Amino acid sequence: MSVLRTLTMAVAVIATTTLIEVRTAMAADSEKLERTISVSASGTVAAEPDIAHIQAGVATEAETARDAIARNNAVMAKLIEGLKAVGIAARDIQTTMLHVEPRYSQPKDGRPGAIGGYRVVNQVRLTVREVKRLGDILDQAIALGANHINSIGFDIAGAETLKDDARRQAMANARRRAELYANAAGVQLGQVLRISESVAEGASRPMHERAMAASSVPIEGGTSTLTVEVHVTYALR
Repeated sequence: MSVLRTLTMAVAVIATTTLIEVRTAMAADSEKLERTISVSASGTVAAEPDIAHIQAGVATEAETARDAIARNNAVMAKLIEGLKAVGIAARDIQTTMLHVEPRYSQPKDGRPGAIGGYRVVNQVRLTVREVKRLGDILDQAIALGANHINSIGFDIAGAETLKDDARRQAMANARRRAELYANAAGVQLGQVLRISESVAEGASRPMHERAMAASSVPIEGGTSTLTVEVHVTYALR
């Protein structure tokens, strides 16, 4: 056997051995990465809402679209100026809908009814930053001509700070749950590999659309809850 052939065979053997060692190392690393545990846990905090959002508007009707819009504009202008006068800032009043639709008479002899007039609805979203004044502000809005209240929702100004408390609770619960599973399986909990979260807020209470009469409006904000759910993956040792 020539010296060159002997050297070639030796290199081939070394290369094969190295490949086997690399594959073995990769298999070991893969097995190590698979030794994990994933858990989900939540944390919840409750607080009284200190912000309210109202969808309020004016509906008017007339024989022509021009007259219906003119009437609506007059009432809306009075409503908006009146709300500003009682302390609602301009930045907290936002138009959300302007709707113009025809009104049809009853169909006769199978024929569609004729247009008998027009209806205009203009709606604004109000942000009330003093929830205790909400009832009075609604009374004032109705007195100024608002005849539609579509919904009322509540919010919390310091919600993000409260969520941080819920996050700490959630992580503590996740750690406790993961340790329980690890101990039951006869292994030890390692470092955190992955964290993700989802946040649920129970701060909105819808109210069905209805026409409002000028009377006292009792409002109860209740208690809002903020829930944070975390999904945590730990290494196992």
